[in-house]
Order: sequence, then structure tokens, then C-alpha cells
Amino acid sequence: MDVQHSSGKFFVAIDGKEAFLLYRITGNAMDVYDTFTPPELRGRGLAEQLALAAFDYAKENNMRVIPSCSYISETFLKKHQELHDAVK
Repeated sequence: MDVQHSSGKFFVAIDGKEAFLLYRITGNAMDVYDTFTPPELRGRGLAEQLALAAFDYAKENNMRVIPSCSYISETFLKKHQELHDAVK
């Protein structure tokens, strides 16, 4: 699975469907505000891969992550406690 990145968005396209994570940069912080996986693609770990890519990008660019998206704050960060230091 190849996570793509364009301004404000990480995404994966499979069979004409797209799972994505949206963010905006404010100062030295990356506000991750939306994650979506189409029902047909759920259960494959796509949201997790998108979130990992976003956290890697934030780290590479010396930014903290604001977890506005409920998936990030309620699910992803509970599974990836090693990333708590990156959260603003």
C-alpha cells in the first residue's frame, strides 16, 4: 500500500475508492482534523497507515500534531502511545 501526499492530505486509492486524512498547518503545528475510509475499504488498516504517515511527516518537519480528528484522538493514539510526545 502506497500512501500518497499532496498539500493538506494523505491518501490511498484502491479500486477507484480513496481513504484520506486531512490536515492544516498552523505555525509549527499540524492539525489533523479528518480521517475517512470508504466502507468498502474498511478493516485493512488504511486509516492507521495514513495516520502513521502524517505523524512521520510532522516529525520530519519539526511539528507537533493537534489530534482534532476523533479517530486520531480516540483510537489511533490509544494504540500508539509511543507517539504521545508528538501531540500538542
